[in-house]
Amino acid sequence: MAYDYVIVGAGSAGCVLANRLSADPSKNVLLLEAGGEDRNPWIHVPVGYFKTLHNPKTDWCFKADPDPGLNGRSLDWPRGKVLGGSSAINGLLYIRGQKEDYDTWRQMGNEGWSFDDVLPYFRRAEDQERGADAFHGEGGPLAVSDMRARRDVCEALIAAAEELGIPRSDDFNGARQEGAGYFQLTARNGRRCSAATAYLKPVRSRRNLEVVTGALAECLLFDEASPRTAIGIAYSVGSERRQATVHGGGEIILSAGAIGSPQLLQLSGIGPGPLLIDLGIAVRHELPGVGENLQDHLQVRSVYEVNVPTLNDEINNLVRRAAIGLRYILTRRGPMAMGASQVCIFCKTRPELATPDIQFHFQPLSADKPGLKMHPFSGITMSVCQLRPESRGRIAIRSPDPAAHPSIQPNYLSTPTDRQTVIDGLKVTRRLVATRALSGFVRREHLPGTEAQTDEELLQAARDISQTIYHPTSSCRMGRDPMAVVDSGFRVHGVGGLRVVDASAMPTITSGNTNAPTIMMAEKASDLILGRAPPG
Repeated sequence: MAYDYVIVGAGSAGCVLANRLSADPSKNVLLLEAGGEDRNPWIHVPVGYFKTLHNPKTDWCFKADPDPGLNGRSLDWPRGKVLGGSSAINGLLYIRGQKEDYDTWRQMGNEGWSFDDVLPYFRRAEDQERGADAFHGEGGPLAVSDMRARRDVCEALIAAAEELGIPRSDDFNGARQEGAGYFQLTARNGRRCSAATAYLKPVRSRRNLEVVTGALAECLLFDEASPRTAIGIAYSVGSERRQATVHGGGEIILSAGAIGSPQLLQLSGIGPGPLLIDLGIAVRHELPGVGENLQDHLQVRSVYEVNVPTLNDEINNLVRRAAIGLRYILTRRGPMAMGASQVCIFCKTRPELATPDIQFHFQPLSADKPGLKMHPFSGITMSVCQLRPESRGRIAIRSPDPAAHPSIQPNYLSTPTDRQTVIDGLKVTRRLVATRALSGFVRREHLPGTEAQTDEELLQAARDISQTIYHPTSSCRMGRDPMAVVDSGFRVHGVGGLRVVDASAMPTITSGNTNAPTIMMAEKASDLILGRAPPG
């Protein structure tokens, strides 16, 4: 069977596209997902990411290469391996980024990507619990709700930020990002609202939409008469090898994410010539930017022991843990309805900056890393990340085998600005802890430890304990220059019938969590593909 659209990857972008493109009953759409159905019950419980991260049934369990910037450490890079992609295993935090992020995209030559251009798509996607206004939408597929769990130590952190001159904020996605307050979540009635729940599940029964799970994409297929026009995809389901093609004028859309999309392009002979030749892959189209320009947010997690009970105490106690579960079953509230973090702070490390350059994620719990056993003491975690890192990494296949994980080279902390921002972020953390509002709660600093005092010691601590915050982007970036991979309409430069629509197409990483911007991009891409006018 030939299709009008074949979408590779049922993650945050792919689910949006499957919904919007199949809305026309005359168009046949095939959605391929290498992972499985989203039946695991932990996917739909907000705090379930503790069970789905590092689980090979729901997580690709990628591992980055040893990184010189992290003293040779190799970080885990979780990515969703299930319908909904990473939106099914992420922390549910709804952040759009700064207005200036998108205005910069436009200034880089990407027409139609200023903040005024993209705001209507954020609004169209959103079902805002607080209702519609100039910045928010109501009635869209994606539920956005307020944080329901509150703790005294969370209020103390917000008050601490106010002591430092950081204003309280009730909306990080409105007129101003800077401030301290509670995250909103992609959740409805205490249940995760993944891209699959929001966009795919309501339209799964459409006769013109076919969804195939367990479908590992192997390579693109091309027209013999026009060797740079994509006409299909070769994929496998278990041991069975299959092909799917598109009608004349149809399109292949890669939405496999910042790792999967460049990997599939390279496997198909589209990418840096020397890399492909070394692996014995025929170069169909030399496109040196494929896999380059990789960006991510690196978080440094400071952990403190406190003198009030935290989730550590509740999770480490069998009776209290059972009470948490019972409360969630009966009310859909309590700790199991939490996202990955409760309190967010956007602020500046230097007063001369125009906009915040760091973000805090605060959790009333602590562990060595998400998904592992809680610490045996009452702990809190204050994670800080640089919003606009200058460091650039690379995705590169290691072999022609589509099942082999590619090389992931984040290249963290490779510029002076990134190193100084990490140091300054840790200093802001300690300034928050030293405030009148928060200091009364804190017993001791567990990580990085008070022995780290000088800038060099703080940098070394960051190299030793930092982790990815799971925001890879820009490895097939949009633009006009020789290293760009797609144009402002997501069309792959020099290749017909092929687009890349996912976070890999971001020209630069956004200032905050990346799920909401990815969904927005797919909403806009659907209009571009269908030739529709943007929403009013």
